[in-house]
Amino acid sequence: MAKKKVTSEDVARAAGVSQATVSMILNKKYNVSFTRETIEKVEQTARELGYHVPSQRMRKNRSAGKLIVVFCPTLTNPYYVTLLQGIEELAKEKDYNVLVCNTQRDLKIEEQNLKLMESVRPAGIIYTCNPSKVYMKRVEELAKQIPLVIINNRETILEIDAVALNNTKPGRLMARHLLELGHRKVAFISPPLTDRQQQRSKRVQGFLEEFREAGYIDGVIVRAANPDTDAVIPNVDSEYKMGYELTKELIREHRELTAFACMNDMIAFGVIDALTEEKFKVPSDVSVIGCDNTLFSSFRGISLTTIEHFVPLKGRDACEIVLKKIAEQKSAKPDEHPHSIYHIEYEPKLIKRKSTSYINEKRQLK
Repeated sequence: MAKKKVTSEDVARAAGVSQATVSMILNKKYNVSFTRETIEKVEQTARELGYHVPSQRMRKNRSAGKLIVVFCPTLTNPYYVTLLQGIEELAKEKDYNVLVCNTQRDLKIEEQNLKLMESVRPAGIIYTCNPSKVYMKRVEELAKQIPLVIINNRETILEIDAVALNNTKPGRLMARHLLELGHRKVAFISPPLTDRQQQRSKRVQGFLEEFREAGYIDGVIVRAANPDTDAVIPNVDSEYKMGYELTKELIREHRELTAFACMNDMIAFGVIDALTEEKFKVPSDVSVIGCDNTLFSSFRGISLTTIEHFVPLKGRDACEIVLKKIAEQKSAKPDEHPHSIYHIEYEPKLIKRKSTSYINEKRQLK
């Protein structure tokens, strides 16, 4: 019969002191004053019972064994918050803790957090967007050691587990909907379109391709925020302000526009407010379509037409892949780890609400 492992609770009981006292004395943390007699008694009891204080590394590894780290570029966009909710929901069900690393789209912060993974050694890692290009090699190496999943634009990464979205598809859905409603002079509003944010460019690309194939590409204006804005820590209303300010610029220059497509719902909310201030009625004068189907888009006062791509489910799926990989590692022999790459991809779909309608014929003649 296996001998029962001695715990700090056993030491406390035998020494006639509290478990907290045992912990502080044996870890040399004298936050309160103990008599020499108490210290010696606890130390002697521990020796007699054969109790050994777990090393710092053991304690760290024990906590890391139930830890999933999530890399997020921002926590101000409801999209990422919703992803995180899906991850945390499943992690909690399986008794795992979640640590969020908010990179703020800053390369230095992302690098620091990646270096930290070498010492923390979590059970799994989830990237809620594509890693920065300069760190892709490091991420790929990390994925060979720790279960790692990326919620990404599938076209850019092939050798890492992924919950993916082909971002050209939402763009095409948005364009097709506006074309079917008769809109020919439209604007697409976006956060900065940089090399680091290729998923944004893919969405715009899909939108433009649909208009090009329909023969109306000359009627499309793409307006993106200044790239410098990605270097600033975002506020909760940062993308709302982008939509608001870029719409103000566009309607001064192009009064003929009959529809606005937006990279995401937050931008769409800013667009709607700017149009309303300028006395345009949505959707009778101008239609607006967003993307992500965030909670606010379904509110009656907003009723935003948008694209659903199942954000909460993506979070859960990413977490489930990590947990499957952890289980595989535990069950397989060291030299028999199964090599598998999971790939889950949802088809986006249009959610029609009240912010889009057929083109106003009077405005079409302008």
